[in-house]
Amino acid sequence: MNLTGGSITDVPGIRVGHFTDPRRPTGCTVVLADGGAVAGVDVRGAAPGTRETELLAPVNAVEQVHAVLLAGGSAFGLDAAGGVMRWLDERDIGVAVGQVRDGERTGTPIRVPIVPAAILFDLWVGDARIRPDAQAGYAACETASAEAPAEGCVGAGAGATVGKLFGIERAMKGGIGSASLRVGGVTIAALVAVNAVGDVVDPGSGAIVAGARTEDGQHLLGTTRALLRGELPAQLQVGGATTIGIVATDAVLTKAEATKIAQMAHDGLARSINPVHTMADGDTLFALATGRAGFSPNLTLLGAAAAEITAHAVLRAVMAAESLAGPGLPTLPAARDMRPAASSGSR
Repeated sequence: MNLTGGSITDVPGIRVGHFTDPRRPTGCTVVLADGGAVAGVDVRGAAPGTRETELLAPVNAVEQVHAVLLAGGSAFGLDAAGGVMRWLDERDIGVAVGQVRDGERTGTPIRVPIVPAAILFDLWVGDARIRPDAQAGYAACETASAEAPAEGCVGAGAGATVGKLFGIERAMKGGIGSASLRVGGVTIAALVAVNAVGDVVDPGSGAIVAGARTEDGQHLLGTTRALLRGELPAQLQVGGATTIGIVATDAVLTKAEATKIAQMAHDGLARSINPVHTMADGDTLFALATGRAGFSPNLTLLGAAAAEITAHAVLRAVMAAESLAGPGLPTLPAARDMRPAASSGSR
């Protein structure tokens, strides 16, 4: 089992496109499911910003989605899903709707694309009036490819930051990352935009690789250890963070099974982000099953694998990130800048 590489596009039928706004660090990322995919979702953070998540409940009617959008821009970024819908609509992709009479549809045929979405908060990085919109979502679709997607400070990860509990000025740069593996005859992969309040931890060693820094900015603080020492954080607005992502597989799954995979994938966030699922995070993970493998493996195996690749995608997101600096922007180092000090931090 190789956890050092791969991406979500290793799952047949999955394509990824990024839009990164050139005016400030923000953007969106779309995952297109060619032919549709059964989907589930699990929301663990206390401040989520989402669209169409209720539709994914196993008791509700629609079985498949056609794309999932991840975006910056806080709640404004949900507007980008409209652009994804427009792109799909132009290609006649969606759920067939309309009246049915004597077994045949009547009136003008139309298909409604199903595009769940989740957003993260990046409005304090640059001009907050600039955020992903419908045109950004459409542009992300135009770039979608089955090639391995770019990682780091692109798409939904462009304005992502981590370690914000003691203020943005002591935070570090987050990003977007992906990983995959093949197990039990199927492929399972993850794509995660990491914008956590907490620190990012290497799940293998337990070392903090990115997160809150000491007051002089030179070393990693260790957010949870600081909290347990009684150090109180700065007043942090609700919804000022959020890690969002997608787990995809070519296994055959029901909506209930996909929901369980999304739930188990959150264990990967807990292994790689500390603290996680806080009052300021809206942590949300989707699960997609294209069914192209033709069978369903053991669900416990699949869920355990989902957690592993989710944790690894989080680590890759921050290791691929680049430092942030410039007029009107906070100065935020990336994990690569702090690597010599990382061994001194731990959970």
